[in-house]
Amino acid sequence: MVQWLDYWFIIHNTRFMLNSKELGFFAENIAARYLEVGGYEVVDKNYRKPWGEIDIIARKDEVVIFVEVKSNSQEFEGDFNPEVRVDWKKMAKIKRTAMLYLEHELCGMDLEWQIDVISVVFDRVNKKAKIKHFKNV
Repeated sequence: MVQWLDYWFIIHNTRFMLNSKELGFFAENIAARYLEVGGYEVVDKNYRKPWGEIDIIARKDEVVIFVEVKSNSQEFEGDFNPEVRVDWKKMAKIKRTAMLYLEHELCGMDLEWQIDVISVVFDRVNKKAKIKHFKNV
């Protein structure tokens, strides 16, 4: 089941003319803050392996959550939803990387885990970001 929450955050002190790499970094920081406000503990960011990366690793209620963050800017990409870029190939890479994280970083502890997707759409005109959280995809 996909659940989503729809929030608008005001973005302060930002020049708001970011290239795509900066936009992605900024989106990850907004997503991490959103998770923290929602009661999640962010335990790691940008966990990289040669075949994949996990943007955010968080915990809530004894569940490890591996979060993929996707973003875009309304100004340039119209009504495109960034979450649609998480296809089966991307999910396979995230799952493989998550399994390795559980094995190596958490010593193979038998923990409940899930993969979430957070999409961040920037509205450069109003300097806001719309966040949608898809849980346990």
